[in-house]
Amino acid sequence: MDPYSAEGELVNIHSAYHQGQYSSVLSFDTSSLSPSNNLPARVLKLRAQLALGQYSDVLSSLKGPDASTPDLLAVKCLATYLQTPSASSSAVSDAQKLASSDKDNLTVQLLCGTVLANAGLTEEALALLSRHQGSLDAIALTTQIHLSQNRLDLAQKEASAARKWAQDSLLVNMAESWVGMREGGEKYQAAYYVFEELAQAAATQSVKTLVSQAVSELHLGRLPEAEVALQQALEMDAEDGEALANAVVLNRILGKGKEVEEYKGRLETVTKGEHVMLKHFAEKKSLFDTACQKYSPKFEP
Repeated sequence: MDPYSAEGELVNIHSAYHQGQYSSVLSFDTSSLSPSNNLPARVLKLRAQLALGQYSDVLSSLKGPDASTPDLLAVKCLATYLQTPSASSSAVSDAQKLASSDKDNLTVQLLCGTVLANAGLTEEALALLSRHQGSLDAIALTTQIHLSQNRLDLAQKEASAARKWAQDSLLVNMAESWVGMREGGEKYQAAYYVFEELAQAAATQSVKTLVSQAVSELHLGRLPEAEVALQQALEMDAEDGEALANAVVLNRILGKGKEVEEYKGRLETVTKGEHVMLKHFAEKKSLFDTACQKYSPKFEP
């Protein structure tokens, strides 16, 4: 049974994690959990720390005899990878080994699958995730990978199949909204309704849900509303990479060059230049500079 299912005692901490309420996950009281759920709850807390950028703290905590369990080895792989993505060949190799030796372990599927996907080994990641047994987490991650491959058809298929048996699950709603944001048209509005409900309810509001609302507002052309949501997100966490990246996009659309440079500079500082947007900027600049070298300026007298 999926330990994070709606029928399980981890449903609240699991929902908090996927809503981006990482502090709530860390403060969640696990003292009354059944023994079988202690490890899944610990994994969620460690993943929340990783989402907050506490890579060194997570790695420091993964010591002792229990750290050799497949679940915690998978956490270690992800923490090592996230700490230095540009120099993470050992983490990728360890993820591949775990994917081979413990491929039926859900935590291994999710965390090693994340490492492999981020390292560009998407087919290996998908093969590992395909072994899940009714895990909405695995379905959500698979949907994200298909979207990153520009395979909207496969992402739609994954989310639609989950809807048939998961009903009104939070993760299914989110996965369908991610797909809808890629489909466009009237699906933008449907995605907005999901993200806005999460972002504006006190029980579910977080930087993550506010940024999601802002992105849907951007696609709907509602720039002032997007700006408000992003400001709310940055007031909650001024160093959130996704909020800063979308602030760059919004201010570029608004033609606010000074603000673009300000937010871009903050993003570079916070993510040490590792954010995907910054890498794309650098790649495009390099390609442009290379193209320019093929031509020499000519000046008419």
